[in-house]
Amino acid sequence: MHNPRIDQLADYPFDRLRALLKDATPPAGLAPIVLSIGEPQHPAPKLLTDALAANAHLWNRYPPVEGTPELRQAIADWLARRFGLGAGAVDPARHVLPVAGTREALYMAAELAVPERKNGRTPVALMPAPYYHVYGGAAAMRGTETVFLPATRQTGFLPDLDAVSPETWARAAIFYLCSPSNPQGAVADLGYLKRAVELCRRHDVVLASDECYSEIYDDVPPPGLLQACADDDFGNVLVFHSLSKRSSAAGLRSGFVAGDPELIARFKRLRAYAAATIPLPVQAASAALWSDETHVNESRALYRAKFDLAGRILGGRFGFVRPKGGFFLWLDVGDGEKAARKLWAEAALRVLPGAYMSRGGADAEAGRAYIRVTLVQPTDATAEALQRLVKVL
Repeated sequence: MHNPRIDQLADYPFDRLRALLKDATPPAGLAPIVLSIGEPQHPAPKLLTDALAANAHLWNRYPPVEGTPELRQAIADWLARRFGLGAGAVDPARHVLPVAGTREALYMAAELAVPERKNGRTPVALMPAPYYHVYGGAAAMRGTETVFLPATRQTGFLPDLDAVSPETWARAAIFYLCSPSNPQGAVADLGYLKRAVELCRRHDVVLASDECYSEIYDDVPPPGLLQACADDDFGNVLVFHSLSKRSSAAGLRSGFVAGDPELIARFKRLRAYAAATIPLPVQAASAALWSDETHVNESRALYRAKFDLAGRILGGRFGFVRPKGGFFLWLDVGDGEKAARKLWAEAALRVLPGAYMSRGGADAEAGRAYIRVTLVQPTDATAEALQRLVKVL
């Protein structure tokens, strides 16, 4: 016996990519360049390794589920500084919960938010299309009906809030939002976020905002969801942040969820049963990273330089739009699968077809013409990759 919902999960995007490319052989003598995975390649800051070493004596201790007071305070202070929330707006004991990377937390949010029935019917999970695969997996395993909101050029690459019918809102239990968006790099302004909060509260929906790319931006710091409800106790709102992108520390597996204190308390109870806690040396290193902006500014400058490169090399090709946030290019190549296979076979470039950022079927249409290209490699490799891309396509 097994849970049949597992069989309903969409194939993992990178498994689909491996299957697509398995019979293609890149040209001999051309070094492969991986642009498919959003894994930052900038060096991790020395601050991280120094803090781990200084706290190495703590590896033999079980860490608390709720995180250390020092880490929760560092997170609360960072949220207040970064999003202009003011002193005391974020209570580290009530509003903050450290997590072992935000993937697990985004998945668990559906367990937390989705009841068995909503208004006597099967609950609905709302999410953008294309989307980060964990949103869809969480909804599928919870047994919800998923309603995809196409995030296209016509909608500013954000879900159209007006496209949700009253009947759908009546059954909605969770709304996954991502800003800056993965893969398009679109940023929801404060007006959009406030309207999303108002709609979710009106219909008793948990608004789960994935803000993992908030610190990689071009000119203007993206607003955060907590700013949209800073004058209250963050009811119905959860935000997710990670050190993976901000601090080039994907292997640290450290992030946090913050927001509605009732939801945070329930999140803590759920994690006590179902999730790994963050080792104490990692918590100490995380507190140091959240308290420092120098390394973040340095990394952000490197990403800006690579977007400058992209603008010069791509020009107006493939519908290129310089993203406001994140480190992805979302390029219209007509047929994403065909282009991805061609780029691997002829240019040794590994990119992700846009349709793979969906469950498949009709919801894949928003990404079918696109490829997602990550600008995580060093500058020289990025320039070489983009030049190959232009030559082949």
